[in-house]
Amino acid sequence: MTGGAPARIVVTGAAGILGSNLVARLLRDGHRVCGVDVRELPPAPGLTGRVADIRDTAAMTEAFAGADAVVHCASALPSYPAEQIRSIIVAGTGSVLRAARAAGVARVVHVSSTAVYGLPRTVPTEEHPREPVDTYSAAKAEAEELVERFRADGMCVGVLRPKTFLGPGRMGLFSMLFEWAEEGRNFPVLGRGDVRIQMLGLDDLVDAVVTMLRAPDEVACDTYNVGAAEFGTLREDFQAVLDAAGHGKRVVSIPARPAVSVLRLLERLKLSPVYGRLVYKLLYDSYVSIDKARERLRFSPRQSNRDAILATFEWWRRNRGSAAGRGAGRTSSEPWKQGVLALSKVFF
Repeated sequence: MTGGAPARIVVTGAAGILGSNLVARLLRDGHRVCGVDVRELPPAPGLTGRVADIRDTAAMTEAFAGADAVVHCASALPSYPAEQIRSIIVAGTGSVLRAARAAGVARVVHVSSTAVYGLPRTVPTEEHPREPVDTYSAAKAEAEELVERFRADGMCVGVLRPKTFLGPGRMGLFSMLFEWAEEGRNFPVLGRGDVRIQMLGLDDLVDAVVTMLRAPDEVACDTYNVGAAEFGTLREDFQAVLDAAGHGKRVVSIPARPAVSVLRLLERLKLSPVYGRLVYKLLYDSYVSIDKARERLRFSPRQSNRDAILATFEWWRRNRGSAAGRGAGRTSSEPWKQGVLALSKVFF
């Protein structure tokens, strides 16, 4: 893909936050792009939109015809029902890989997740075993196993394992922090909040995908962790948002063990969007080694956690009243329904 005519690249999940930002970047770089999603895409010069489900292998094969590369961004969120998570992530990835092979696509970039590591107590490199702990992480791990089978058959499939990424348009659970900060409330953390949680700026993730598309086969056909190089504690990142809101509010510690018991109960009762793996991620350090991406892929992230979270907050403040700022948490561009957690605002 280096030199010559502009490449034709297909992006699955093209209406999502990652997919839409990647499409915009590829179009700016002069490529021809086909965006595949179950939702219609807004028109743009150089973009062909296709409404289709990634599990429809025939439709994917048709969409991939003549493509130089496919970037597989489409996925499910951890908040989806278990059967949908497995169907979209595992069956969907298998469909995309079979279609790419049938269409003769030279390269696929698969966007996975560091969730495949489970809840490691050591800093994982790419050689750390996959130890999923819930439906979502198990589906991501199984999708990677599919990738490895297609690699073994000679297909060039690169895998990116991003940490939780955030940037303009990314909502989910972050909308809860932003809303409370804007309303002039303190914000709770479990325990002291001194755990180090690595995130990733959306622009950096897009850069990582583009780097994979441009890399030689022997580099691209590999697996890489991607996350921020600079990150502090959860308390520091949350406090940066409260400071930006300008109300003089603080991050407030709450006893971890009772809070975890309550959150687990609320999850079982479907009264809270905070799922089990996320609860435990908020209690322990959560970061991965990105040395391999730096040394082999020649990729270095530019945004720190603080940069990424503040950029997302500023976007949210400008757009909170728009259609992009409302929703039911069905996609990563929609705020999560806070459930009974919204009632706890009165204590902060």
